[in-house]
Amino acid sequence: MSRVALIHALAYSVAPINAELVRAWPECERMNLLDDSLSADLARSGRGLDAAMHQRFEALAAYAEGTGAQALLFTCSAFGPCIEAVAARRPHMPVLKPNEAMVAEAVATGKRVGLIASFAPTLVSMPAEFPSGTALLTRLAEGAMAALDRGDAAEHDARVVDAACWLQQRGCEVIALAQFSMARSEAAVRQATALPVLTTPGSAVRALRQRLGA
Repeated sequence: MSRVALIHALAYSVAPINAELVRAWPECERMNLLDDSLSADLARSGRGLDAAMHQRFEALAAYAEGTGAQALLFTCSAFGPCIEAVAARRPHMPVLKPNEAMVAEAVATGKRVGLIASFAPTLVSMPAEFPSGTALLTRLAEGAMAALDRGDAAEHDARVVDAACWLQQRGCEVIALAQFSMARSEAAVRQATALPVLTTPGSAVRALRQRLGA
């Protein structure tokens, strides 16, 4: 049986990836590590991804590996360089950035990609994960994360849909939802735009199954 460690920086990310694993890979053994201070500290520190943040990610990865995890999946998209450093120390196991698989699937469509985030730092770090020359347009779903904080899921989804419609009007042909917490908006975005919609949980589970030979 495959054992995958899911490492979260936002509490909202826990349910979407676990639900996708239950749906698409029920035999996978899951463990969840959550440090919801990571995103808060990044947002308010102004220091970016400094040495202290890198060390925190390495500590989480080492703990997860020590429990017997065969693969690591990080679920917050604003920490790409920290995750890359973790992966570089572990050539013996799959270590996935949250968006890695979704980026690959989006690029493979050959279409103009509209990328939506609800956490502003994601739109600073994530575009660099796309290959040079990718037709990419980004949009922040302003207020969507705050709506989730208030427990207003309907408002969150409406903000994401608004962002998707804005991207569609500017020629985007596929919509990519950058946060795991945004996967809940997939159906609403697809209904509003009639465009293909990629989510980080869906793409990540497909990639993990392939890499672990499941």
